Amino acid sequence: MLRKTMPFSVAPLPAAIRRSLVVSLGGMLSVAPLAALAQEETINTGTTVVTATALKVDTPEVETPRAISTVSAEELETRGVNKYDETFQYRSGVVSQPYGDDNNTDWFFLRGFSAESATYQDGLRLFRTGGYFWWMNETFGLERVDLLKGPASILYGEAPPGGVINAISKRPTSEPQGTLEIEAGNQQHRQVGIDVSGPVAERDDMRYRMVGLYRDGEGELNGSEKERYYFAPSLAVDFSDDTTVTFLASVQREEGVPTAGFFPAYGTLYDTPFGKIDRNTNFGEPGYDKIDQQQASLGYELEHRINDTWEIQQNLRYSYLDLYLRSVYAFPSNDSRSLGRGIVLQDGEYDAYTVDNRLVARQYGENFENTFLMGVDYQKLDLEYANGDSFSFGGIDAFEPSYGNYTPVSSTSLTDHNVDKRQIGIYVQDQFRLNDRWIFLTGARHDSVESSDETATTQQSVDDEQLSLSAGVMYLGDNGLSPYVSYSESFTPLASSDASGDAYEPLEGEQLEVGVKYTPVGFDGYLTVAAFDLKESNSLITTDSGPQRQIGERTSSGLEVEGVGYLTDNLQLTASYTYTDTRIDVSESQQDERVPLVPFHMASAWLDYDMSSSLPGLSVGAGVRYIGETSPSPGSGINRDVPSTTLYDAMASYDINDNWTAQVNVNNITDEEYVSGCDYYCYYGASRSVIGSVKYRW
Repeated sequence: MLRKTMPFSVAPLPAAIRRSLVVSLGGMLSVAPLAALAQEETINTGTTVVTATALKVDTPEVETPRAISTVSAEELETRGVNKYDETFQYRSGVVSQPYGDDNNTDWFFLRGFSAESATYQDGLRLFRTGGYFWWMNETFGLERVDLLKGPASILYGEAPPGGVINAISKRPTSEPQGTLEIEAGNQQHRQVGIDVSGPVAERDDMRYRMVGLYRDGEGELNGSEKERYYFAPSLAVDFSDDTTVTFLASVQREEGVPTAGFFPAYGTLYDTPFGKIDRNTNFGEPGYDKIDQQQASLGYELEHRINDTWEIQQNLRYSYLDLYLRSVYAFPSNDSRSLGRGIVLQDGEYDAYTVDNRLVARQYGENFENTFLMGVDYQKLDLEYANGDSFSFGGIDAFEPSYGNYTPVSSTSLTDHNVDKRQIGIYVQDQFRLNDRWIFLTGARHDSVESSDETATTQQSVDDEQLSLSAGVMYLGDNGLSPYVSYSESFTPLASSDASGDAYEPLEGEQLEVGVKYTPVGFDGYLTVAAFDLKESNSLITTDSGPQRQIGERTSSGLEVEGVGYLTDNLQLTASYTYTDTRIDVSESQQDERVPLVPFHMASAWLDYDMSSSLPGLSVGAGVRYIGETSPSPGSGINRDVPSTTLYDAMASYDINDNWTAQVNVNNITDEEYVSGCDYYCYYGASRSVIGSVKYRW
């Protein structure tokens, strides 16, 4: 098997090589679409990866004064990742699946903050709004996933402080290729995927790709299940030597019975006279609960090279999502086996438009390089839905649940919502490289945000303007050590008002990060270390007088260590360690409380061993994940921490011949039954997963 290349160079690129790389890429439009390269595509030169997720212009990750993690499609395939929130389980700074294995939502915490509004695809926002209208990503359709850690409003506008996750869609290739994959596993898992790409009618100026998938399987809870259909065609066209457009589309539908893994502390975290609640227990109504979600997108990426200095880039996408969700859940309890229940019903759809326009200028001098970026982006969301919340749906016994004791939700009890959101941002950024040693980064952005949520009797609205700044400096050492320091900001609007009727100010995040990126000379790999201090101000807290006031803070500080490298020609190690201390002000009397679901310590290691030298075609891998103890929500009444846990994963892959490969993946080998975390509820982590696959490539 061919040795994999690492996502960082073994030494900083000399100016002449970097310049020739950029210039030569300008003449490669007939080979690879520059629109994709400039925004989302990976450029490999030896072991160097150039990506634009962090700075929106082609930049080697080793020369970016920010912490970045990248997971390739090859790694997703090796680890058998079929769910988006499993992507970063072997990377630092990320809590994956804090609410357990939820079959209708992907959950991440980044540096102690929820990533609910931090998801992007191909550089454009994926809207997850209205509480339940969440765009779902299919990992089979991705080339890689990038994570930019910390505030990112300078380039992406409204964003949470923890970071931005950017999924990169599979693109057309200049060489014909194809993959047919069949999977089967426990929990009735079944999957068929096909991925075909190549030139259109043997033309050099037009390429296509078609990715399709069908997946079916049971969820973690008894009676839950999900069926997914996915199709993503794309087409790249070189209209001239200077202009390329890549068209990207996707259609996805999923339906089944959702998991509602809300468990009481009584019987999960607490021992009881009745024993433990089984992790597969369903407190919903399997015969009544339902999810039916359809989503589609259509867009393009354009790049036009004006001359050797100037480029114009534009990304545009239209997205549509239709959701019907009916989900019953149990209320939390710390001391009783009798649980009350409620139901959430959401029925609606949204249309979203996003466009990002960029003007890039690259200048070169004898001792310097300068890359100037100026951009304007626009986001528009229209969401209409009916919402129903019943808090007296009917009780259930936590240890001997029986179903059918409920009254269906009446359509007359639903509340109609009309959500309208507009955001326009203007940004500038400058990267200055001096003497092939120093990198200076500065940027500023101005956003205007208008948002409203109207019902027949209420209206919540936001009309804000925000200025975001960023700066960084990095030194590229001859020995491969590249220390850096950076500052960045974020903001998140609040669509509500205080006791006086005045709109709340946006939540504002700011971060100071100090780190070092190490790419040893002669070693195929990298090591990054980042220490950060992150604060979000204007948080809402409960006061003694009743109405919430905007005088709180949420802070997060920590240390992240991450590395990937070949210990030998055949043995690759991926390892990470994370320390995170996240605190929040809850009320005037509860200050600086530890947030739930975020452990102080996490660590992981994965080894890939290519055994072809002794056993041709065989590769094996094994991993270990440590998740430290976490605390429940302040005021929840849960008076103990959630214990730490250690999980083990493994895989084996065998190349039968040049075309056929068989693979087995096992996650949570020991079938450890553990609580992944508690806030007011508690959540069980994913049980053992065993999946076998057969792939045919041509």
